[in-house]
Amino acid sequence: MDAPREKEHLLSLKVMRLTKPSFVLSCPVICEQQDIFSRGSDGLQDLLPKLGSVQGLPAVALGELLTLPQNFGSIYLGETFSCYVSVHNDSSQIVKDILVKTDLQTSSQRLALSGSGATPRPELEPEGCIDEVIQHEVKELGTHILVCAVNYNPPSGDSMYFRKFFKFQVLKPLDVKTKFYSTEDNLVHSDEVYLEAQIQNITQSPMCIEKVSLEPAPEYTVTELNLQPDDSDSSIFGAITYVNPMDTRQYLYRLQAKPQQGSERGTFTKGVSSIGKLDIVWKTNLGERGRLQTSPLQRVSPGCGDIKLVVLQIPDSITLQSSFKFLCKLTSCCERTMDLKLNLQKAGTGLSWMGISGKQLGKLGPGDSLQIELSMLSTIPGLQSISGLRIIDQNLKRTYEHDDIAQIFVHHAQTAA
Repeated sequence: MDAPREKEHLLSLKVMRLTKPSFVLSCPVICEQQDIFSRGSDGLQDLLPKLGSVQGLPAVALGELLTLPQNFGSIYLGETFSCYVSVHNDSSQIVKDILVKTDLQTSSQRLALSGSGATPRPELEPEGCIDEVIQHEVKELGTHILVCAVNYNPPSGDSMYFRKFFKFQVLKPLDVKTKFYSTEDNLVHSDEVYLEAQIQNITQSPMCIEKVSLEPAPEYTVTELNLQPDDSDSSIFGAITYVNPMDTRQYLYRLQAKPQQGSERGTFTKGVSSIGKLDIVWKTNLGERGRLQTSPLQRVSPGCGDIKLVVLQIPDSITLQSSFKFLCKLTSCCERTMDLKLNLQKAGTGLSWMGISGKQLGKLGPGDSLQIELSMLSTIPGLQSISGLRIIDQNLKRTYEHDDIAQIFVHHAQTAA
């Protein structure tokens, strides 16, 4: 016994994705001028227009014809998904109370695109259509399913219902990597930091980057460093920022902390802080626009322990068997007062300390700094590294080791001719 067939519907549903057409790639027919095929009225010149070749450029594979998309295909995150939904009355009867509803199902939610809470159409004549264009900006990666449902009442009076599913993938268009750079002279209390953003086109087609901007958090101000020095409106990448597949473009921004109340300069928050968001706008095939905004960028302030040591002044080079001096600055990065002492240990194979080890540096409060001047003697030529500096906190009996703090070139003295 055959299974009962599903009841035939009076209405049909068709869905077509609306996207820009693409160029047809033709196969150019090229021949030499002396060939028989290239001469006469039936030669190559008469056939070229029929082959879809570009006029004046017969060897170019890109023709003058356009083709519409044949399937849903893939769409990239940040682009606008557009589709055309058409319900057609295929019967010779009048259908009443038609309601068309479309939803978009993602991996995490179901979005109502149209028809939710709408009033049903009273009736639809034979060969009549209900047409609708739906647009939605996709903001989630992965598999998406467009669910189209149709309710209607046939002349028999029994309510009928059917639905169709259309699956498509949302892919990642860009790969964004960020790096933070702090000013070297004061990593702890610096009021500015530099952000480098590397943006890579990971689609299969070229794109034009229309805008890349950094929207800072309320605590910071931003200066864009991607413009020509002599023209604030001209990009360093030129008028057209054309990026091929898998190519990477780098952008640089300077962030400054806003001054706090009662202070002339601002400081960046210690630990993890939110800097802001990158806003990227691009165009792809025949001007299709896409926009992507990153999640808040998190910056982890560089850790330097309880004490930070910075070399302020040091000569570039010295002669062999000569002494030199250099200036250092110690900055407290902790919330307690320290009682510091300076110890000098073995500096390496090519340098020797000059001075007394165990010198008392005194007390250093939270956030305070002090400068110390040190002397050394060069013993071996070449590029030598300064090591062996020890700072001892006498309150906690804790030793802070500082090695490879700077380098200096030692050379032989030049003799007079």
